Amino acid sequence: MADISVTHNPTRQTLQSLGVHDWPVWTKEVAEFPWYYSEQETCYLLEGEVEVTTKNGTIVRFGKGDLVVFPAGLSCTWKISKAVKKHYKFG
Repeated sequence: MADISVTHNPTRQTLQSLGVHDWPVWTKEVAEFPWYYSEQETCYLLEGEVEVTTKNGTIVRFGKGDLVVFPAGLSCTWKISKAVKKHYKFG
């Protein structure tokens, strides 16, 4: 299975080519919860700080300004330490 990919401060051109600002927005308060990705998700964080722990114990941290890609088939636990607001796209 592929790993979680984090791009810190992607270029404006990258965000425009992906059409990020046309994607829906998801918000979530400080929380911890399990999550399973049945399909790939790409997201761009407008606000927040997150730590994701995968089933095999890998910890990935990301936050405001990061472009993150989660592979299909990933089981993990989200731990939000600062409320999240993100653009997201499945598939």
